[in-house]
Amino acid sequence: MMLFMSFILLSILMFLSWQSEKALLTEMGNQTAELSKAIQVGVEEVTGSGSTDQTRLASYLKSLNSKGINEISIISNTDEIIASTNPTKVGSALSPKKKELIIKAELGDPVSTEGKAYNVIVPVIAGEAHYGYIHLKINADDVSELLKHNMMKRIFAALLVFGIGIGIAIFLSIRYTEPIHSVVNAARKVAAGDFNQNLPVDRKDEIGELTESFNFLVQRLRENKLLEERLREAEHLSAVGQLSRSIAHEIRNPLNFISLSIDHIRQKYRPGGEEAADFEALVSSIKEEIHRLNRLVSDFLDYGKPLKLNMRHVSIDGMLGDVVKIIRAKADSEKVSVKEEYAFLPEITVDPELMKTCILNVVMNAFQAMPDGGTLTLKTERDDSRFVLAIGDTGQGVSKENRSRLFEPFFTTKDSGLGLGLATTKRIVEEHGGKIDFYTTEGVGSSIVISLPLT
Repeated sequence: MMLFMSFILLSILMFLSWQSEKALLTEMGNQTAELSKAIQVGVEEVTGSGSTDQTRLASYLKSLNSKGINEISIISNTDEIIASTNPTKVGSALSPKKKELIIKAELGDPVSTEGKAYNVIVPVIAGEAHYGYIHLKINADDVSELLKHNMMKRIFAALLVFGIGIGIAIFLSIRYTEPIHSVVNAARKVAAGDFNQNLPVDRKDEIGELTESFNFLVQRLRENKLLEERLREAEHLSAVGQLSRSIAHEIRNPLNFISLSIDHIRQKYRPGGEEAADFEALVSSIKEEIHRLNRLVSDFLDYGKPLKLNMRHVSIDGMLGDVVKIIRAKADSEKVSVKEEYAFLPEITVDPELMKTCILNVVMNAFQAMPDGGTLTLKTERDDSRFVLAIGDTGQGVSKENRSRLFEPFFTTKDSGLGLGLATTKRIVEEHGGKIDFYTTEGVGSSIVISLPLT
């Protein structure tokens, strides 16, 4: 910025100096021409025949445009002013000072200063005859005014250049400091705990890079905060899980005792007659509820246990055939038709029991989604180096608000169960290096796709 301003100022000053020199030379040329004309008129007046004409001198002085020459006087050999543009001086004798000027002019020093004016004495000699002297009073104000005007031009040019430079500097400072202020304010908010800061990046310079770095830093802070929250939640859930498993173990033992006690009551206190049927129904209901509670406790304890995979090389055809045999009776009773579309039946390495549990969990959820009957579709295919099993139903589908929570532990839309079936399925599939996806359309049906590596 300083180099630019210095270059501009130097260029302007050089231009103004060139202009001033040109104007000064022009003015000096004009002054010289006017002086020559004045001397010529004075010589004509001294050497001319007849009396001098003051009126002609005055009119000529006006024609000089009031520049340079402001008085012409003609002095005779007897030191008397015989003609002048100042009528009051005609006929008067010379003052001692002017006599001194004439003597200096005779000695070769025709110019002397008087305030801001110059006195010029020019002897008029033609041949050997001495006719007198011409006295010119020259004003130096015009040249001084020109120099003063040029100096003011230089000062104004310097002020203008520095003013423009200051304006540009202020503009650039605002342009660079405002984004920095935004970053500082955002950093203060982040330091106060507000991580929802995201500054717009609309520049490609260092300020833009700083803004991008700040946004990246805030993003990492948000991720760290989220990880910390998840860690605290995991620690809390771990503590709750340990407590829950302890409670589940404590519940399981009384359930076994209650079940055995109910069997003992059934055998020892069975009534006779008409009350026998009611007694048997009541005892069966109690046993069924005890078994249901025992299954819930078992599911909960199984979910909390670490998985131990017993990997074996099995045929997908045989494993799916076993699953279909198990569900055939239930499908017939609930008016669900089973449709098998097997395009790819390889042999893969899995834990067959756990994988059958996964498929059965998905199938049971499909049955529950079709209470009035429908179609269950088992479809296999190959996707590059992966085996894909799709299990679809023609139920009512899952609402948008529940889709993202479908594989969460303890989430269920049913009145019974802990909601661990699909969560356990997802866990088992991922332990095998696979992936499980869910697709649904409300009113049309749903499909769960299990993808497993072939190697």
